[in-house]
Amino acid sequence: MIEVKNLVKRYGDHVAVDHLSFAVDKGQILGFLGPNGAGKSTTMNIITGYMSATEGTVRVNGIDVYEEPEEVKKMIGYLPEFPPLYPDMTVLEYLRFTADIKKVDRKVKNQMITDIMEATRITGMANRLIKHLSKGYKQRVGLAQAIMGYPEVIILDEPTVGLDPKQIIEIRELIKELSKNHTIILSSHIMQEVSAVCDSVLIIDKGKLILQDKPENLSMRLGSTGGLKLSIKGNKEKVSEILGKIERITNMEVQNALEEGIVNLTVYCSENEDIREEVFYAMCKANTPILEMQSIRMSLEDIFLKVTNDPMQAQLEDDGKRDLEEDREANDTQESELTNTHKDDVEDKEAEQDASDL
Repeated sequence: MIEVKNLVKRYGDHVAVDHLSFAVDKGQILGFLGPNGAGKSTTMNIITGYMSATEGTVRVNGIDVYEEPEEVKKMIGYLPEFPPLYPDMTVLEYLRFTADIKKVDRKVKNQMITDIMEATRITGMANRLIKHLSKGYKQRVGLAQAIMGYPEVIILDEPTVGLDPKQIIEIRELIKELSKNHTIILSSHIMQEVSAVCDSVLIIDKGKLILQDKPENLSMRLGSTGGLKLSIKGNKEKVSEILGKIERITNMEVQNALEEGIVNLTVYCSENEDIREEVFYAMCKANTPILEMQSIRMSLEDIFLKVTNDPMQAQLEDDGKRDLEEDREANDTQESELTNTHKDDVEDKEAEQDASDL
């Protein structure tokens, strides 16, 4: 449905998007992730035809954005980070205006507006001026204009910003419902939202593609077991002794017991190891029941932080360590020189004293 190839966007010497390529299938919800300044909004603006690219191609449903921009724009509904609202219009006036701009057929316009207001839960605000709405309701109105005309592709930049927890759940359900008939690109900093809604996750950093896969596959690829959280019936000494015999366990942390006769602990192993069966059979053999066993896996947030780790920060830390070591060496050299100078002074005084005695 959406095909991006070797996309580049330069601002002078700064490269905002660096040879980015990816594809989104029809009916898919793609989670678009990246730190601030990674190039997410720039990429989405290019896909919508709002901004031109320096190099590369973008096709929506087989149509090139640059060759037939009007055709592509008809197929795209866009909710930018700051919704383009007219504060002196009522919600209903604004949505009618949006429908006219998108050339919605007059025969279906009123019913479409009614359906969209119900879907975004803003029917009760129809006659309110937009400037008098809360931030959450303004966000909903922005989402309503993106859906207007039922475009094939919907691009949402931070769609749940400013919404309360109940509203967030409702919008997530709406996005899932829309995916039955629409292809959706969703940019968000809320990792739980991406995990709950998206079929695929794309992570970019400094304009480059870092990873693209299903959320569960990312966890498998980068978040292997790494350890277990255990709740075991028995005493601490016996449980520790049994687990201590398992060679692949590299470390154990025993938590304070909440119940008498129950040992709660976390065991760690190498990232690619899976020790569940070994722990299970060891405890069975010792007639020590396992009440709870939970694998430790990296969350999407952990994965995001891992793959977008700023090398400049690491370089600064290395430079800081190097400066500290150089300072220590300089201090050691200075102390050594002072010590040697002090020894020379003492030796000179002793020689003078010997000569005086003679």
